Amino acid sequence: HSMTFDWVLPFHEPGLAPVGDKTGAYHIHIDGRPVYEQRFDRTFGFYSGLAAVIEDGVWFHITVDGERAYSEIWDWCGNFQQNRCPVRDSDGHYHHIRPDGTVLDGGPHSYAGDFREGAAVVRGIDGFCWHIDLEGVPVHGSRFLDLDVFHKGFARARDGGGWHHIDRSGTDNSQGRRYSELEPFYNGQALARSY
Repeated sequence: HSMTFDWVLPFHEPGLAPVGDKTGAYHIHIDGRPVYEQRFDRTFGFYSGLAAVIEDGVWFHITVDGERAYSEIWDWCGNFQQNRCPVRDSDGHYHHIRPDGTVLDGGPHSYAGDFREGAAVVRGIDGFCWHIDLEGVPVHGSRFLDLDVFHKGFARARDGGGWHHIDRSGTDNSQGRRYSELEPFYNGQALARSY
C-alpha cells in the first residue's frame, strides 16, 4: 500500500523523517511507519537524538519516542549541534540550552548561533558579537560588529575597519588588513575583496 503525506522533510540520524498529514505532524521510519503515537502541529529533524516540535504555538524538543526532552517551552528552537541548541524566549531573547533543557550561563543575548568546533557566536544586547564555549563562557575577550563560527580554527570577524580573520584567542590573523568581503579559509587560502 502507498502512503501519502502533506509534507516530508529529509531523513536524519537515527533514520527518521518529519512528516505531516491530516492527523498532524510526527516522525516516520524509512518504511513510512510512524515512530510514535503522538501528533504535533509541526515537527523538524532529529539532531543529537532530539527534534524540535511545535505544539499549541510553543516550541520544545522531543526524544525519539515522541516524549518531551525537558519541561521548558520556547518561542523558537534551533537544532542541537555539539549537544547545544539556540532557543528564543517569550521576551525575544536568545539562549543556548543543553539536551536536558538547562540554559547555559551568560545570556540573554539578542542572537545565538549554532555551535561549531566547540564555540558559538552570540550577539549581546549591546549589539556586539563574541564567541562562547560549550558552557556559555567567552572564548576570548574580543568583541566585534559581526562574527562567524570557527572554521578550521579561524573565524571571520568584522570591526570598524572591515572583515578579517581571527584565531581562537581572538587575535587578528590578517596582519591588520581589512576587507569589504572575506570568506573562510579553504586549503590555506581565503577569497577576499578589498575596499
